[in-house]
Amino acid sequence: MAVDELQAIIQRCQILEEADFKGEDFNLFQVAGQKCLEDGYAAQLLEVIQNEKNKVIIKNMGWNLISPLVRCIFMYKQEDDKREHCLRILEQLAQLCNPKELFLGLLEQIEQTSGDQVCQTVMLLLQPLQTVLLKLRNKKAYSVGLSLAMIMNQLTPLPVPYTKQQIQEDKLGLCQCCNAVVDFAKPFVNEVVKNMEKSSEYNDMELKEELIKFCMKSLKYPLLIAQLEQLEGIEEHPFRRFATEIIDILWNIGELIPLMFVHHKGKGPQWEDQEFADIERKNSADSLACLSYLIFVQHFGVECFPVVFSPSYLLLCNMTHIEVLLKRTEESVLSKGLDLFESCLLRMEDNSLLHHYLEFRDFVNVPQDLVKIMTLCPMEHMRKKSLNILQLFIDKFDTEGKYTLFRCLLKTSNHAGVEGYIIKNIKDQIHLALTKEYDNIWFTGHHLISLLDLVLSLPEGAETDLLQNSDRVMASLNLLRYLVIKDCESDNQTGVWTTLGKIEQNFLKPLRVGLNMSKAHYEAEIKNKKENRKEAHSSNTVCSVTVSGEKMPPMTTGMQLQVLHSALFTFDLIESVLARVEELIEVKTKAVMDEN
Repeated sequence: MAVDELQAIIQRCQILEEADFKGEDFNLFQVAGQKCLEDGYAAQLLEVIQNEKNKVIIKNMGWNLISPLVRCIFMYKQEDDKREHCLRILEQLAQLCNPKELFLGLLEQIEQTSGDQVCQTVMLLLQPLQTVLLKLRNKKAYSVGLSLAMIMNQLTPLPVPYTKQQIQEDKLGLCQCCNAVVDFAKPFVNEVVKNMEKSSEYNDMELKEELIKFCMKSLKYPLLIAQLEQLEGIEEHPFRRFATEIIDILWNIGELIPLMFVHHKGKGPQWEDQEFADIERKNSADSLACLSYLIFVQHFGVECFPVVFSPSYLLLCNMTHIEVLLKRTEESVLSKGLDLFESCLLRMEDNSLLHHYLEFRDFVNVPQDLVKIMTLCPMEHMRKKSLNILQLFIDKFDTEGKYTLFRCLLKTSNHAGVEGYIIKNIKDQIHLALTKEYDNIWFTGHHLISLLDLVLSLPEGAETDLLQNSDRVMASLNLLRYLVIKDCESDNQTGVWTTLGKIEQNFLKPLRVGLNMSKAHYEAEIKNKKENRKEAHSSNTVCSVTVSGEKMPPMTTGMQLQVLHSALFTFDLIESVLARVEELIEVKTKAVMDEN
């Protein structure tokens, strides 16, 4: 019988001194204890462990029971008495065993768990692990850091619940586990705080550094990925609570404000391998970006934040974080980047952002990232939001800043729709310049002429694909029509009449030639399709079309004709505006000649 075997081993070891225990004794105790658990004798094993006479034996050998004990706890049902006995055994082992040995045993058990049991195992072992760590005297900070790192490494592969239903179900127990880990860390946070209060020159930085590492890992996972908006029907959002606790830890140990504003160059671990250094830098950037989002968008810890910084300085500090978030493709992370950018911009007044800020790399990169989201993101609501934020960004700059930003975006966007949108903005700025009393040197005169050289041109001359560039071409023609109507040749505030010959040579003439070529090509295609359809046995003949390397659904001849007619309609539209512009130029030029 398992209990008899265990009692025999116990009796043999009771007469031995602690130093005389052999490896064979450890093995026999582990086998007999495991058999007791598996055969359902947990109550008897508990009696053996609680027996004062066995204190020395349990201190040295008890940690060997952790693995079979955890297995049995998960094997029994919640209401089973045997499970309760197993839990009490675990509690007793935490109190009686050698802390160093038990610490390693508990950590090994956490490391070996996987899949659905990760969160259950971690939550089961957090309390005994905390008890053991509080007993440790040597290498305590290292052991706390190792425990937190091991736990976070085990949690990180788990999917983060995102929707309201997923958060409420919490199938794997991640929401509950994350908050349990924070509670586990609290005694160590309190220890750091007490030591800081005792001495203003707190030198024992090891435990503090380990807690900072834990907070940084928590910011990257799960908080960077998690849905943090307040959800109706969820009284206490688990990830919002977790975020609050992480911010509180950083504030209590005096690291919240430094992390927000101090760039820790050279303070992180110095990796000899550049690949490791890059990974560390990226992880840190993700964590700090999430921290900014929590403070400036969700307003966690905002009451601790000093209200002394100007909106433009806060934008400057956050642009690096915004760029990090906008480079990601996951909806949960990308939306955080857009929200953070929008939040910073809404704090500012229009026309208040000085053009000097465009000398910072991030102020040029971020609008380019917005353009990529506007044109490439598969989610429509993200594309629309990016467009709105780009306009908000434009509105905040002073006149010279707008001018510089327009030039930059026209040169870098490589997208006709975006270029058309920027040209419309240029038209609006010219309108303001012509209707306001004060001088605006950036959207009149020689500065505007320089900008018009970019706007009133065709990328490939007469051979430009006018269908693909129709948005840009239409916006350019509308701008030119506006200039010709609004700016009299006698005033020539914009300088358009001075450079009219160049505009005709570089834009209007190539556009006319390109239109004629495009219309002739598409009309010929339509004629061919109609003739082929007559010859074909069925009008449902299909062809395959490839766009950007991706094969599109098959198109019937009728569908192809519809597309070709649509293209011709676009060319007719461009041609009508072009004709109107040419007519206006001719009328105004003739009127001036008649006056002269």
